[in-house]
Order: sequence, then C-alpha cells, then structure tokens
Amino acid sequence: MPETTLLAPTLAEFEAARAVVARVADVTPMESSRYLADVLGAPVYLKCENLQRTGSYKIRGAYNRLSKLTDEEKARGVVAASAGNHAQGVAFAARELGIKATIFMPVGVALPKLSATRDYGAEVILRGTTVTEPLLAAAEYARETGAILIPPFDHADVVTGQGTLGLEILDQVPDLETVIVPIGGGGLISGVASALKQRAARDGRRIRVIGVQAENAAAYPPSLEAGEATMISILPTIADGIAVAMPGLLNFEIVRDAVDEIVTVSEDDTARALLVLLERAKLVVEPAGAVAVAAILAGKVTPTGPTVAILSGGNIDPLLMQRVISHGLAASGRYLTLRIMLPDRPGQLARISELLAEATANVIEVLHTRHGAGLRISEVELDVSVETRGPEHRQHVVDTLRAAGYDPQID
Repeated sequence: MPETTLLAPTLAEFEAARAVVARVADVTPMESSRYLADVLGAPVYLKCENLQRTGSYKIRGAYNRLSKLTDEEKARGVVAASAGNHAQGVAFAARELGIKATIFMPVGVALPKLSATRDYGAEVILRGTTVTEPLLAAAEYARETGAILIPPFDHADVVTGQGTLGLEILDQVPDLETVIVPIGGGGLISGVASALKQRAARDGRRIRVIGVQAENAAAYPPSLEAGEATMISILPTIADGIAVAMPGLLNFEIVRDAVDEIVTVSEDDTARALLVLLERAKLVVEPAGAVAVAAILAGKVTPTGPTVAILSGGNIDPLLMQRVISHGLAASGRYLTLRIMLPDRPGQLARISELLAEATANVIEVLHTRHGAGLRISEVELDVSVETRGPEHRQHVVDTLRAAGYDPQID
C-alpha cells in the first residue's frame, strides 16, 4: 500500500484518549494460540475484548465520546440505537458519568443484551424488527428532546476511543507485524489501524492491518471499489454485530488510507471459528467477534510474523450459541444428518443401526416415518443424525451405508 497522510485523529489524540478510557475499560488479556499458529504458520495471539467490561470493545468509544460532552449537553441526556454491544457501551458509560441514557432497540433483541442494557441504568424503548427502525427512532428522539445522539462508529471521538485498543495491543505484542480486525461500520478498524500505523511510522516500522467482514454483509469491498461509501443489501448472517449496510463516512476515509487488505468469511467459516475458540482457547465469543479467527482458519490471511486476531465481543445469546455450535460441528465434519429411504419391512432400522455402530458413529437423533412427501407405499423415510470425528470419518460412515446397498442423502 502506498504511504498516505492519515486522517485525524492524531497519535497524540489517541494517547490522550487512552488515559480517559482507562477510567472504565480493562486491559484485556492477550492469549497465544498454538493451534492457530500451526494453521497460519506464524505466531498468533488473541486480543480478548470479549472479556472487556460490557462484553465488548464498544465501551472504549462510547465512554470517550460521552466524556467530551459539555455540562449542558450532559444535562440533555444521550440517545443511541443498537441491537446489542453499542447499547451496553453507551448505557454503561452514561451511568459512570451520571448522564441519562435512552436506548432504542429492536423488538426481539436477545434477552441477555436487553437485560444488561437496562441493568446499566438506561431506559430501553423497543421499536421495529431490524436495527433500521431504532436508528430512525433515535434520531427523531434527539430532534424532539435535544438529547445527544451517540453514533456507533461514525464520529471522531468514537474512533479515537476504539483506537486505544491498538495502542494496548502494541504494548502487549511489541513485535507485532499483522493485526486482524472485524469490520461492521468501521469504527474499530479505523481507530486501531490509524493508531497502529501512526505509531509504526513514528518508530520506523510497518504493521499490516487486515479487516474481515461477513460475506453476507460486506459493504467495504464494493465501497472501496467505487471510491466512496456505498449502501448494500444485507443478507442474513449470524455475525449480526457487524451487519452494517454502509460504511461510516469518516471510517471509510480512514480505512481507505490505513487498511492494507479486507477479506470476507462465510457463515460456515464463522461457526467453525466459534467452535475452535470454545474448544481450543476456552473462550466464549460472539459470531461478529470471531471473524478474525475465521479468516485464519479459512486461509484468507498470508503469514508474515507475529499476528494478533481481535476478539471484539462475547455477547452471544445462549440459544444462538446452541445453534451455532451445531452448525460449526456440521461444518467441521463432526455432525452428520442423513436421509435414507428404506423398504417398509421388519429389520431395516436395526440393520442401519448395526452399520452405524460398525462405522463407530454415535447416533444422536432418529426420525422414522411412513408419511414423507413422495414416499411410495412400500417405503419409509429414515432421518438419522450422528456424531462423527471429522471429514474422513464422516465419509467413512456414508461409504459404509452405500457398501451395504443403501443410498444415504446428506441433509
């Protein structure tokens, strides 16, 4: 990437914000990962912002922004819109600074996020079914009441607060060569990239910054191609925390200058990453917070040297975690659902059970029915879910059934 003059905030502003943010934010752990190092071919460290107060890095930008308000502005209160992490960050920061906070959240928001936001003292108003309606409602509330609207990413004070994470990373991994950052609207990566690049330039070294988006909500690649922030249509994604249809305007300008590469990851990639983090690192991470690890597992990152993957948040609904783990097991070849058409005569179910036992597959669930669509009178449909030990064992199970004359279809 050619050298360019980075936009504000300046390095001095990042350093000043660090002292402000330190009043409320923890210095989160930096954990090494041998497993990911073997995958990448270079040392890998995990920056655990999933263990941050409120469960994500958002507290940094929110507190820095609210701390800059005048006494008159604080008296008017603040308002924000969010489905989760930004809501909790603003609510917590407002409580610490003695400011009234009103948060608009969508109907159906995960109960843990709703409860946490209320527990931090904010008034929560539920509006609409997507984040769009709460955003519009928050803007209207600000116009009507005079409350200060706190944006989730597109503000210099927010960017400066998030950038304190970059300085913290460099303290913990001084020989850092690459940092991998989740991207939604761009608040985190614009702050981290700007802070790191300015420190690196001052010290006469280079640090590579790679951004990661969910492929179903990747607004940055087309925006960079077009040369301006561009609105996209978002498809459903488990990484809802980074599902943003358009980059922030300030964030886009900084990302264009300071970020070396942006890659995307699939839903399966993200589900596998959550599973790896649970099993190998013993860390609970939300899908949006795991995409940096997903990029490593998917082979989207070229190794250069010591690499930090930011785990940006850990606020995951337990019900979603249950579904994601199941999806991750399937994506990793460790969970298999088969549909098998059988002759409607005694002994067929027992025979399938014998074959699965021979293949050492552990049966989890069985559905045996004569009423499936398209079944002939002489047929029954068997849906069977089994645990497997990986792709090779998964294929062995299928081959065992086929060798016995059955035609299992993978669901």
